Amino acid sequence: MLSIIDIHTYYGDSYVLQGISLEVSKGSITGILGRNGVGKTTLIRSVIGFTPVRRGQILFNDIDITHIPSYKISRLKMGLVPQGRRIFPSLSVQENLIVAARKARVQQWDAAKIFTIFPNLQRRMRNKGNELSGGEQQMLAVARALISNPDFILMDEPTEGLAPLLVREIRDIIFKLREDGLSMLLVEQNLNFALKVCDATHVMSKGKIVHSSAPHELWDNQEIKSQYLGV
Repeated sequence: MLSIIDIHTYYGDSYVLQGISLEVSKGSITGILGRNGVGKTTLIRSVIGFTPVRRGQILFNDIDITHIPSYKISRLKMGLVPQGRRIFPSLSVQENLIVAARKARVQQWDAAKIFTIFPNLQRRMRNKGNELSGGEQQMLAVARALISNPDFILMDEPTEGLAPLLVREIRDIIFKLREDGLSMLLVEQNLNFALKVCDATHVMSKGKIVHSSAPHELWDNQEIKSQYLGV
């Protein structure tokens, strides 16, 4: 569904992604792990088009999206849950969802379905984004991506700063989304979380993928965990 082929991304003269290649198959969750500053968020930004690649190719459902604008990538049914949530603080929960909503021929997600998964958001529907707790803001960020009716979601650090109870809620939501057929590329620093939800894992260091395996194989690989994940 998503093919990333030998991509190279720079910030100015800073060489960040140095030949990343990976595949995400339909209906699966692929995890990207690594320490801070290794290029994980840059990978997400490269796929969605915020930080275009200089070399390499990105294919989404066999369409070359390497050099097309972000809004056109979104229209191809790719959603984004960015690091730091990035909700509109002056808009209400309802308004945040209205802004992101997109009609689809097959309408998988609307406000009613969103609120069955996120009942807290329904109770806080008229609250502004800056009146929500960190956990509620993260739920809204996920809901905003879903209401655009994507087939694929890029999810960047969804558990960052959340209490363990909320981490479990996010985990259960991701399980539900996979059951509904959504595919995901998930960036995560919480190793235990990633290994529970992902079908495949890639570990990054200094802009390169240094290890790829099934989650259970990564869990058993003490050398990789110690060297690249600090575990």
